[in-house]
Amino acid sequence: MTNKTTKKKGAERLKTLGASQSAIPKKPSRAILETFDNSHPDREYEILFECPEYTSICPITGQPDFGFITITYIPNELCIESKSLKLYLFSYRNHGAFHEEVVNTILDDCVAACSPRRMTVHGEFNPRGGISIVVTADYDSSESD
Repeated sequence: MTNKTTKKKGAERLKTLGASQSAIPKKPSRAILETFDNSHPDREYEILFECPEYTSICPITGQPDFGFITITYIPNELCIESKSLKLYLFSYRNHGAFHEEVVNTILDDCVAACSPRRMTVHGEFNPRGGISIVVTADYDSSESD
């Protein structure tokens, strides 16, 4: 038996995965969401990413906000590479934005990166001032034609 390494289609586009050092981008607009080819584009299946340690900054007070971000999608031709997604989400740490903006921007950026069949971004944010905020944004490619 020979030991051969085979690269998946589209893997040559991946710069972050396998890099010895990967800096967190200073802001989300500078982050790059990398993708690779979906090996089963003919099948509808769901991919779920969870980020239980999401942080950003309140744009008014500058206080830290904490939350749990969930991204669920049915891929089309491309899939999002998880390390680049992690760095993208971590880039919000010093970014000031309201929760509603954050969830919708994450959805827009992920849709732009991989053009999924469907995608949902769900953010559950820790209480501030006694009120928790939960924001969900959806995308369906069949509704955008």
